[in-house]
Amino acid sequence: MNLTISGHHLDVTPALRSYVTSKLDRIPRHFDQVVDVKVILTVEKQKEKERRQRAECNIHVKGNDMFAESSHADLYAAVDDLVDKLDRQVVRHKDRLQDHHHSAPKRLM
Repeated sequence: MNLTISGHHLDVTPALRSYVTSKLDRIPRHFDQVVDVKVILTVEKQKEKERRQRAECNIHVKGNDMFAESSHADLYAAVDDLVDKLDRQVVRHKDRLQDHHHSAPKRLM
């Protein structure tokens, strides 16, 4: 899994980088065919303080590309929400790939 973490209008500190990495370790537990992950952390210049910190992520898995974004007053909370959204998308993608069709039982006569 290739992981790229970048920041817009903020420096990505080692603590923030390790936090994002530890949170994204949940994704390969559900689906091991993750090819590429790109995370962008942004601080926007808005007057309201509530939705200022933003985290967005693109995940390329075998057969699909997924995108999620989250905004919050705290960047760590935005990352938590982002990973929850991605986790749900990956689990749903994995369920769609699995074959849920069962063969009809044989009749005994």
